[in-house]
This record gives sequence, C-alpha cells and structure tokens, in this order.
Amino acid sequence: MDSHIEKVLWTQDQISRRVTELAAQITHDFNSVSPPPVVVGVATGAFLFLADLVRNIHLPIPVDFIRAESYGSGTLSSGAPVLSLDSKLDVKDKHVILVEDIVDTGATLSSLIANLVSKGASSVSVCTFLDKPARRKIQVELVGEGKFYRGFECPDYFVVGYGMDFAELYRNLSYVGVLKPECYK
Repeated sequence: MDSHIEKVLWTQDQISRRVTELAAQITHDFNSVSPPPVVVGVATGAFLFLADLVRNIHLPIPVDFIRAESYGSGTLSSGAPVLSLDSKLDVKDKHVILVEDIVDTGATLSSLIANLVSKGASSVSVCTFLDKPARRKIQVELVGEGKFYRGFECPDYFVVGYGMDFAELYRNLSYVGVLKPECYK
C-alpha cells in the first residue's frame, strides 16, 4: 500500500502533535462555555481525526456524526453534497464544532453548516484536519461566535490516509500522502 503513495505530506508524529495543539486550543476557547459544545464529526473521512481530537479535548462534550457525500469514487468534489446521515443530537441553542477531514471547495461544509443552523444551533465552529484554500469555490460562513480551526494547509494534491480515502481505500494509513495518479486514473 505504501508503494501507491507518491510522497508523504504529514507523518504520524506530525499529525499527533498538531491534533494535540488543536484540542488544547478548543479546550481553552470553550472552557467557560455552558453548556459545552456539541462535537459533530463528518463521516467517514474525519473518523480518525475526530477520535484523536476528542480524546484530547478536556471538556465533557457530546459527540455525534453526520454524513455528506460529494466525491463518490472520484477525485473531485461533485459540488453537490448529499446528506445521507443526520446528527441525532439536539443542537438547538447550542454551540456546535463541526469536525471535517478536509475543506476543499467549501460546498459540503456550507451545506452542513446550513443544516445545523436549520436545527437551531446558536453558533457553529469548524475544525478541519486539512484546508485546501486553493480549491475554494464557496467561502465558508461561520455562525454566531464560530471559529475556524485548521490542522494543516494542504497543497492542491489528491491526498489519502488518516481517514481520507480514494474509493473507500487508504483510510487506514497512519500518515497523509499524495496518491500516485496511476492509482486513480
């Protein structure tokens, strides 16, 4: 499987250090917020990041999942995300931290934020593992006192690992790497 990777962008150690930093910042920012924020992970790509992140947030937080699909088995976002699993937790009048694996065009994230607002979230923050501002088509509008937390800025490559996939493969890599084009063309 490692032979399918053109280059490693972030190692397991680099990821671990950055996730710990993000969790410490979130703990600091929400330490005095009552009730504590609701953390909603975007399945399936963010599951490893979400697990590592929440284990390092030192607050009593509820955690749930939401699923939006926009890639299918391709390498480019369709730009038209479909919500296929909604959060079961009540977010009315609560602060929500939406945890994403990667913010690319911004379409999926904007759609998910709108969904949370429609359910009455008082504010929405975003914590994304990777941010690809070079591919942004929709500027993300945070809600209320929302903050934007970013693990790493990602160059415009198709990346896999640490939960991110191509056709549901490579999620289990402990690092993030650039997938060789011959593996997806």
